[in-house]
Amino acid sequence: MNCQKHLFDLDDNHHYLNCAFLSPLLKSVEEAGISGVQSKKRPWEVTPNHFFEDSERVRSLFAKLVHADSPESVAILPAVSYGMGIVAKNLPAKKGGNVVVAGDQFPSNVYPWMRFCEENDCELKIVEAPKQFENRGKVWNEQILEAIDSQTVLVAMANVHWTDGTLFDLEEIGKVARSHDAFFVIDGTQSVGALPFDVQKVQPDALICAGYKWLMGPYGTALGYFGPRLMNGIPLEEGWIARKNSRDFAGLVDYEEEYESGARRFDVGQRSNFINMPMMVKALEQILEWNPAEIQNYCREISRDSILKLKEHGFRFEEEAYRASHLFGIYLPDSASKEEIREKLARQNIHVSVRGSAIRVSPNVYNTREDLEKLVEALA
Repeated sequence: MNCQKHLFDLDDNHHYLNCAFLSPLLKSVEEAGISGVQSKKRPWEVTPNHFFEDSERVRSLFAKLVHADSPESVAILPAVSYGMGIVAKNLPAKKGGNVVVAGDQFPSNVYPWMRFCEENDCELKIVEAPKQFENRGKVWNEQILEAIDSQTVLVAMANVHWTDGTLFDLEEIGKVARSHDAFFVIDGTQSVGALPFDVQKVQPDALICAGYKWLMGPYGTALGYFGPRLMNGIPLEEGWIARKNSRDFAGLVDYEEEYESGARRFDVGQRSNFINMPMMVKALEQILEWNPAEIQNYCREISRDSILKLKEHGFRFEEEAYRASHLFGIYLPDSASKEEIREKLARQNIHVSVRGSAIRVSPNVYNTREDLEKLVEALA
């Protein structure tokens, strides 16, 4: 893969290595959004079909991206917290049980389980990152596996840790969770779109992804895959469009007991958003054309030399086997000042994030080796 910067409108004076914060807008996605805004000027051109066409296209594209058997398993959501709320509402109560999460996990995948544990007299088992750096990713994965037991109701994870890109072995964790009949839920926000994800292999009960990072879509849209154990669950809201025969606008007052098929029951109200849905279509089409495996390879290639140079200067990284290439943490030497480095990077228009104790770097296909070299020059 070659650099795809020409598909974006990015300033050459800025080195944007921060897709894990917010992706830049593809030109095609921008055009779709503008067209969606402008369509409101001519409301007489909007037909009942417009309420379904783009949302069904999004459903199909996301299903293809995560290798779901059918678009029926995909729901259109407003945020990760909403998707996790659906899961929490449909988890079986198990007094004295436990929920397993990784330490310093993103709050949207922690707060729902704090509430669930409080209401159901369960324990929230937080598996913190190992304090020693050697074999850190390997040991962390092992400790998560050890935390899952016969009392585990749910294991709630991410594919990569949002602060430093530590990779978790979801296939193995899911296998152990299923052996104890525990539910397995993934926040894919920081991986899906840049790292291959296959629900057939991982077998999560739910996979929830915000759309505005690695999926290259607009803010305010998230997508969720729901597995068989949750497919017939109770939604958070009772929207008209989630009911059978909702395409028949003249018959909407013939109230339906049944939901639309599959995960559509979980769709957020006003899911047909005539701005966000066309944008999401274009974004997903582009990601599928690029291919997440190729995106991962590209990020690995442009960052490899820079990581080696920073290691020579005393900076530390997670081992490659337990580190994503599109999102990784740089741990500073003891003598370095995090605040001074952050200010220096900002002055040089090098955009990264500080999350936890790491400088989080998250390149994508619009970046080049030169962007990473500028980062090395600033840090070293």
